[in-house]
Amino acid sequence: MKLRLGMIGGGQGAFIGSVHRIAARMDDEYELVCGAFSSNAEKAKASGLLLGLSPDRVYASYQELLEKEKQLPEDVRVQVISIVTPNHLHFGPAKLALESGFHVILDKPMTFSLAEAKELEKVVKTSGKRFCLTHTYTGYPMVKEARQVVSEGKLGKIRKVYVEYPQGWLSTFLEGENNKQASWRTDPTKSGIAGAMGDIGTHAFNLAEYVSGLQVIKLCADINTVVEGRRLDDDGAALLKFNNGASGVLIASQVAAGDENNIKVRVYGEKGGLEWQQDNANTLLLKWLDKPAEILRTGAGYLSSYATHNARVPAGHPEGYLEAFANLYRNFALSIKADIAGKPAEKEWLDYPGIEDGIRGMAFVENVIASGKSDAKWTDFKI
Repeated sequence: MKLRLGMIGGGQGAFIGSVHRIAARMDDEYELVCGAFSSNAEKAKASGLLLGLSPDRVYASYQELLEKEKQLPEDVRVQVISIVTPNHLHFGPAKLALESGFHVILDKPMTFSLAEAKELEKVVKTSGKRFCLTHTYTGYPMVKEARQVVSEGKLGKIRKVYVEYPQGWLSTFLEGENNKQASWRTDPTKSGIAGAMGDIGTHAFNLAEYVSGLQVIKLCADINTVVEGRRLDDDGAALLKFNNGASGVLIASQVAAGDENNIKVRVYGEKGGLEWQQDNANTLLLKWLDKPAEILRTGAGYLSSYATHNARVPAGHPEGYLEAFANLYRNFALSIKADIAGKPAEKEWLDYPGIEDGIRGMAFVENVIASGKSDAKWTDFKI
């Protein structure tokens, strides 16, 4: 049985929409049945036809989609709504979709503001529907293995966490060249109060907390806007304090000329450390205080159930960004199908980012920007 999927946003020319559709198709857990792909009615219709959808299920607005779909017979109507719009159009569609009785997959960061995130949390809890936030990097098998290494205490008490996300694509004033991606991501009316820290800093923050199993309680940030004329930050760093006493460093930059998307995390404990980076995603490096380093590889039989569940091919075959994205979609689908069958979901299926990750991500955005503007050395992490 495939889950019936609808999409809001992601029409012609949209980068992330096609990524979501590939992720949904990869494991044959979903069938795309409807969509409101653009605020432009003609573009929305053309996008739906290109995707092979029935014209009567291609809608001019998300309101029309949700209203008409919930009127269809239960065995026909959409079940899961994927929302792939810019940040300022996350909250409204997500709230209405949940209230209309549909499960929701939402692109990150979760909302335009922390206040919206808290409101959405209430809706999720009262709706009884499942909610997934697409923090892609938690879907990699070796990131899941890293989390298990830490949670099983193999590194001992965690002392230090480093996470960095360098990009160079905004090293010039691309938003002045009619570049759609650059334009909305650097526009405070569409992106929110943060640029780089909202776009990629939230990924770095989520990865640091996911792998370490810890939560940030204080931070001290330096936030920069490097490119002249830009309205939001394009570079920054933050010192972190975690709830077990560990310290950390987070770096996020979109003006690291020549760098692509090599997000990297390192975690150090009393007994050793680990290192993972997207440029070599099939490898997890374990470094020990009293013995040689170990290289763990995706697809190997010695890995945890979390890593093996999220790998599709034998060892030696690269699995990357699209597969990691697809793991979020698959785990979400398997959890929903378990609900439908009246059975408990497997613990590996439930390992996808949810509403709590979204709340903490939006809190990070507001706290890191506030800290960057403050003269105080350290500020409490407030939610």
